[in-house]
Amino acid sequence: MKANEKETIRSFLAIELDESLVPPILDVQGDFKKTDTKIKYVPAENMHFTLKFFGNIDEDIVEDISGAVEKIIKNYSSFELKIENCGCFPNQKVIKVLWLGIDKDSKITDLQKELDKEFKKLGFKKERNYISHLTIGRVKSPKNKNEIRDVIEKNKNIKIGSMTVNRVCLKKSTLTPQGPIYENIRVFDLE
Repeated sequence: MKANEKETIRSFLAIELDESLVPPILDVQGDFKKTDTKIKYVPAENMHFTLKFFGNIDEDIVEDISGAVEKIIKNYSSFELKIENCGCFPNQKVIKVLWLGIDKDSKITDLQKELDKEFKKLGFKKERNYISHLTIGRVKSPKNKNEIRDVIEKNKNIKIGSMTVNRVCLKKSTLTPQGPIYENIRVFDLE
């Protein structure tokens, strides 16, 4: 790296998954693993709810992002989040991402919208169709899509459980051949 070049960080803002919910989520992944399909599963330690993906950012802007997060989360106290339902993006014909959803009354949607307004002031693009979800796998081949659809149908109304959201994390993502490695840059506590 040249002396005048700034280091960039691949980063995102997220809510971490409560470890108590991992076993029932692994059960859902297990249902997909019984199919004859090519799916790359998200390891439990990497599961999270993304509030904003920033991409590659200069280290300099971390303080600005942190200030925006602190400004918004002071209006939020910890809240319950229910994980339920199973689905896919973009749709059942072209399945690329397998996910578990959240209850429609969750505060996470309002939190994300308010954060997004602040991030737009910093020059980040506004999220168009934000849908909070927990990615559990990425489909790598269209082979045997019907089997994937059957598992989605079986789990479409599943109730995984609930967790208390009491912090938001600004994370660094380092891409490796084995998969991404996430580490916290900043942690913001909800009162």
